[in-house]
Amino acid sequence: MAKFVGAHVSAAGGVHNAPKNAKNINAKAFALFTKNQRQWQAKPLKAEHIQRFNEELQKAGIDRKHILPHDSYLINLGHPEEAKRQKSLDAFLDEVERCELLGLDKLNFHPGSHLRQISEEECLELIAKSMNEALRQSDNVTLVIENTAGQGSNLGYRFEHLRFLIDRSIDKSRVGVCLDTAHMFAAGYDIRTPEAYKKTMEAFDKAIGFDYLKGMHINDSKAAFGSRVDRHHSLGHGHIGLEAFKLIMNDDRIEDIPLILETIDESIWAQEIALLYSFVER
Repeated sequence: MAKFVGAHVSAAGGVHNAPKNAKNINAKAFALFTKNQRQWQAKPLKAEHIQRFNEELQKAGIDRKHILPHDSYLINLGHPEEAKRQKSLDAFLDEVERCELLGLDKLNFHPGSHLRQISEEECLELIAKSMNEALRQSDNVTLVIENTAGQGSNLGYRFEHLRFLIDRSIDKSRVGVCLDTAHMFAAGYDIRTPEAYKKTMEAFDKAIGFDYLKGMHINDSKAAFGSRVDRHHSLGHGHIGLEAFKLIMNDDRIEDIPLILETIDESIWAQEIALLYSFVER
């Protein structure tokens, strides 16, 4: 079984530091922000930083297909107001371009929020339009939609929302899904027992299909089941428990994709990575 586990590592000081930080925790995959995620604007990537990123990646021995860049949390591709939606789309297009410059083939993003101003369906239509614009203006990057906990007015908490966006895509070969375990659990998809896990993954396969699964975020949850509250926890310390992660690590439908920790204590990421690998049944 080919499992590639890592974490969402810091790229502070330049994108070239992300592969270094991944290597330091024995990661075989990683996620990063290619710019400051709390700012709309960022300086363009410098050629020297791109070159150093490539060099550090080689030293870390991590394949580009196991890197899952994440866009800024400010972006809302389904914003009800056109000017603000355009601002988000412009920022998203910049993120896609950064991925292309770094030779990365995926960009992970949260779908968007209706802000209680329009219906869920209207918002999903706007997100789909924004995604299609990004597909039109790029060549190689797959847009990886993340499921959400459904906190506030965030969409993407039902598998059907993700399917809706895939169905409206102008290039289905360049869209995919990232499943976040904590979000899934908070949204009401149980994975705590073999029976619950089987039922949830069958629902995912029926609604979306494992062919579209391009990555996972491996997180326990501080928030209760079905609470629609987005709070991550360290593995085994939250309401999900370790059984779910054992099932993931032995699920042969989940192969050769980045499995990314976004758990709350980065000082134990190396131990959590080792723990996940220890679950693999030989």
